[in-house]
Amino acid sequence: MSRIKRLIIGLLAALLLPALSACSALRLGYSNGAQLAWWWIDSYFDFNRDQAPQVQQTLDQWFEWHRGSQLPEYAALLASARQQVQEPTTAALACRWQDRARELLDPALARAIVDFADLVPMLGEAQFKHLEQHYAKLIDEMRRDFLQPDAALRRRESLKRTMERAERVYGSLDEAQVKVVAAGVAASPFSPELWLTERLRRQRDTVQSLRRLVAERAERDVRIAALRALAQRSERSPNPEYRAYQAKLADYNCALAAQIHNATTSAQRLKARDNLKGWEDDLRSLVKSGAPLTPQAGG
Repeated sequence: MSRIKRLIIGLLAALLLPALSACSALRLGYSNGAQLAWWWIDSYFDFNRDQAPQVQQTLDQWFEWHRGSQLPEYAALLASARQQVQEPTTAALACRWQDRARELLDPALARAIVDFADLVPMLGEAQFKHLEQHYAKLIDEMRRDFLQPDAALRRRESLKRTMERAERVYGSLDEAQVKVVAAGVAASPFSPELWLTERLRRQRDTVQSLRRLVAERAERDVRIAALRALAQRSERSPNPEYRAYQAKLADYNCALAAQIHNATTSAQRLKARDNLKGWEDDLRSLVKSGAPLTPQAGG
C-alpha cells in the first residue's frame, strides 16, 4: 500500500474508527476533519508560518471534494455489506469485500497526489529533517508495539488488536469465539520483521523522491508522475520476497475474517447490521449537511 494511501487511511481511521462506538461522533470528527488533518500532517512536516496557509487551504479543498464525491460511495458500500452481513461468508467473499473497500480509496489517493504535488516545491531542509525524525519515531513505535522481545506478550498484543477490530463490529465475543480468534492470530504468517524492513524502504524512497523533486525544481506534471510512481512502488514493493509474503498474508487474513464471522451468533450479526446502518446514516448525514455539526445531548 502506498505511503500516500496509508496516510489517507491513517487519517480517516484516526477521524472515524474511534468514533464508531459513539452516536454522532463519526459525523463530528469528520466535520472537523480538515483541522484534524492539518494537525496530523503537520506532525510529519512541521510547516512554517509561510507554508501553513497553503497546506490548510489544500486540505480544506480536499475535504470539501471528498465529502461530496466519496462519502456517498462509502455509504453505498456499507449498505451493501449490511444486506449480506447476516449470511455466512467465505474467504473469497471476504477478499472481494476488502478489494472493494480498497478500490474506493483510489480516487482519494489520485486526488491527494495531484494536490500534494502542488505543495512539494515549498518543502525545504527543515521539513525533510522533521519528516526523517518523525519516520524514525514511527519505527520506534512499531518496534515497541509489534516487536516485543517477549513472544507471549507479542501474541497477547496481536490478539488484543484483532479482538478490538472484531468487537467494534459484532460486539463482545464469548469464550469460544475468543478461542477462534486466538487460534487464528497464533497461526498468522504476519511478520513484523518483514513489515518493518519494508516500512524503512518506503520511508527512504519517499524522502529521496521528494528531495529529488525539490532539488530538480521539477515541473508540475513531472511531480505528479513521480508521486504516482512512488505510490505504485509502495503499493507493489520492488522486493519480490515481500510481495509474496504480502499476498500470503492477505489470503490468510481473508480466511480468518470469514472464520470469525461464521463463528458469530445471529444476535451478533444483527449487532453488526445495526452498526453498519448507523455508520452509513452518519456518512449520508455528512453529505447532506456539508457543515460542521454541533454535538447533541445523548448522542
